[in-house]
Amino acid sequence: MTPANFDGTRPIIVADDAAMLLIDHQSGLFQTVGDMPMTTLRNHATALAKMATLCNMPVITTASVPQGPNGPLIPEIHENAPHAKYVARRGEINAWDNPDFVAAVKETGRKTLIIAGTITSVCMAFPAIAAVQEGYKVFAVIDASGTYSKMAQEITLARVVQAGVVPMDTAAVASELQRTWHRDDAMQWAEIYTKIFPPYALLIESYKKAQDVIANNEQLDSARG
Repeated sequence: MTPANFDGTRPIIVADDAAMLLIDHQSGLFQTVGDMPMTTLRNHATALAKMATLCNMPVITTASVPQGPNGPLIPEIHENAPHAKYVARRGEINAWDNPDFVAAVKETGRKTLIIAGTITSVCMAFPAIAAVQEGYKVFAVIDASGTYSKMAQEITLARVVQAGVVPMDTAAVASELQRTWHRDDAMQWAEIYTKIFPPYALLIESYKKAQDVIANNEQLDSARG
């Protein structure tokens, strides 16, 4: 549901108007990533897929020559977003140069795109910039993309911002989509945060333990009459 105070111009993500594009999260390309640990990148990409599922958000995936050294898509994406649509490319480096990919995006009817891709400076940046030029509101998830150096990440960030892309991190995307803890699937969102920052799992464990202690004390008090 669109928030009552959303006027269509604020740079925020509204789930009902958004589609998730997860581009080239491939096992071979992951081995070139140097700006973050590979496990972090993998967890963040997985978290985005799960968020989209909880929000009933369209997901489009694609891979760059997966039969070659770039390798296949990591399986966690389609495992956590079983509704995702995979679009095969014919060698195009920029996914937006593939007519089938662009058609799949347009078929969603959504005008806000959440994009993550490996490599950041190419697979994320190229389609993100192209989508802005076609009138989409684009949010690039920097820590769910990956590139070969911190310098490459910083240069790319400057480029996409100048082009009108809004950069975000995975946790911010989750919070903006979730919006409130007063929802039936709140614990599923909590599990997503454990993917984004694993120490959050300790917080959940502490909370559950405290709840168990409270419940146990109440039982003892009730037994004592």
